[in-house]
Amino acid sequence: MPGPEWQARWRRVLDKLMVVHDLADEQRLLQTLAQPERPLVLAFVNAHALNMAATDMGFAETLAAADLLLRDGSGMAILQRRLGQAPGLNLNGTDFIPRLLTAFNGRPVAFWGTREPYLGQAMQRCVAEFGVRSVSLQEGFSEVATYVELARAHQPALIVLGMGMPRQETVAAALAASAGPCVIVCGGAILDFLGGKVTRAPRWVRRFGCEWLYRLLREPKRLFTRYVLGNPLFLWRVLDYARAEAKRAGTG
Repeated sequence: MPGPEWQARWRRVLDKLMVVHDLADEQRLLQTLAQPERPLVLAFVNAHALNMAATDMGFAETLAAADLLLRDGSGMAILQRRLGQAPGLNLNGTDFIPRLLTAFNGRPVAFWGTREPYLGQAMQRCVAEFGVRSVSLQEGFSEVATYVELARAHQPALIVLGMGMPRQETVAAALAASAGPCVIVCGGAILDFLGGKVTRAPRWVRRFGCEWLYRLLREPKRLFTRYVLGNPLFLWRVLDYARAEAKRAGTG
C-alpha cells in the first residue's frame, strides 16, 4: 500500500535536492548561477520547509518545481544520513546568498521583501559590500502582480526575495513564468539579517548547528511553533519516512 501523502510530497522535494559536496562544487554552482539563460528559481530546504510540505500540498508542489534546491540546516543532514546519503555542505541562505551576491558584482539586483528601514539598509549594505547595482526595492507585502511588473520594468539579473515561506516561493513561481533570464532566490530572513533587524548567532554556535536555538531564545513567541513544536515533529517524520523508504527499496 502507498504511504501517507506527506511522504510522497517529501519524496518529490528530496528528489530535487542538490548535494554540494565541497567548496569546489560550490564555486562551480556559483559560476553557473551567475550566467542564467532563463529564469532560475533557487530555494532552500530546511526542517521547517519539509514540515510545511507535509501539510500543504500547494507549497510542496511549488517548492519541488524550483530549479535548484539546496540543503539548509542540521535537521536536513540528519534526514539524509538516515537515508544513507551524504549531506554535503550546509548551504543555508544566510551564508550562501552573500556569496551569490558577490558573483553578481556590478550587475542589476532587485531586493523585494521585509519592511523599511530594514529593506533599504539591506540594499545599502549589499551595494557597499558586494558591489551589486540596486535597480528595485519593494517591501514584501504587495500583490504578486506588482513583482511581476517590477521584473519586466527593471530586468534584474538577480532577484532576492525576503518574504518567508510560503509566500516567497509563490512569488518566485510567478516570476519564473514571466521574467527574463535571471536568478530568483527565495531568501527567507536574509534581508532582515542584512538590514540589521535580526542578528546572526556567534560563529561557534553555528558550528554546532544550534543557530535555531539562538534564534528561538531571541524571538521565542514568533518561533515557538516552528522550533519547539516543529523540530520534534520533524524528527518523528524523519524516522517514519526513512522506514517507509527502506521498505520501498526492499531493505526494511
